[in-house]
Amino acid sequence: MGILNVTPDSFSDGGAYRSVEEAVARGLEMAAEGAAILDVGGESTRPGSMPVPADEEMRRVIPVIRGLAAKTKAVISVDTTKAAVASAAVAAGARIVNDTSALADDPEMAAAVRASGAAVVLMHRRGSSATMQEAPHYDALFDELLAELTGRIDVAEAAGIDPERILVDPGIGFGKRLCDNLALHRHLDRLRVLGRPIVFGPSRKSFIGSLTGAPPAERAFGTAAAVAAAVLRGAHVVRVHDVKEMREVVEVAYAIRGEASW
Repeated sequence: MGILNVTPDSFSDGGAYRSVEEAVARGLEMAAEGAAILDVGGESTRPGSMPVPADEEMRRVIPVIRGLAAKTKAVISVDTTKAAVASAAVAAGARIVNDTSALADDPEMAAAVRASGAAVVLMHRRGSSATMQEAPHYDALFDELLAELTGRIDVAEAAGIDPERILVDPGIGFGKRLCDNLALHRHLDRLRVLGRPIVFGPSRKSFIGSLTGAPPAERAFGTAAAVAAAVLRGAHVVRVHDVKEMREVVEVAYAIRGEASW
């Protein structure tokens, strides 16, 4: 899953694309480099970020999604917590809704996803983007994470979303301490009990900077280690900025894991 942020303030690549044409070109480049999914986001979810109005988010993402849908066979995902944005994105060509709130922020989101027929990624997050890193704490990380994700899956299914269209993401960096982020890598396979495909997004995250001292743009090697560990522990989808490099990491890690080539 290639990350395509069309935001002015994302932690790593905010403001990188000054026009719809530049963003579409980067999406097509990622598809050529091996991205099976292109995840388009119009609102930063970095720690401390504030929400933007739905109309502004749609202004940022819809032309890019429409442009990509006309030019690539890659699956397009929209990274949003807003039902209106999700519905408009699916109408423009998106097939996945990647919701960092797991349908919790917008009470209309579950119904919107069901009506759209899109797949949905339910991500674990404690608190809002603005507050999630202020003082995260877990007494039993995986027990709590599994219970909370199970609850969100139940909400999705109760809203009529087909279980086969649900993916889960443990939310690395979202309301997590360094020790929690490392534990997610070590024990990611515990999420298999949920019975849903696992999405994992360590790319350029702050925990890598904490370990290496590197700024976001220079965290490719740290990301590679995290991606390899995630694949070896059973991740089905990895969400990354550096698609060409991470595609090779995934291919090697997958071969080491001993399963058929993806």
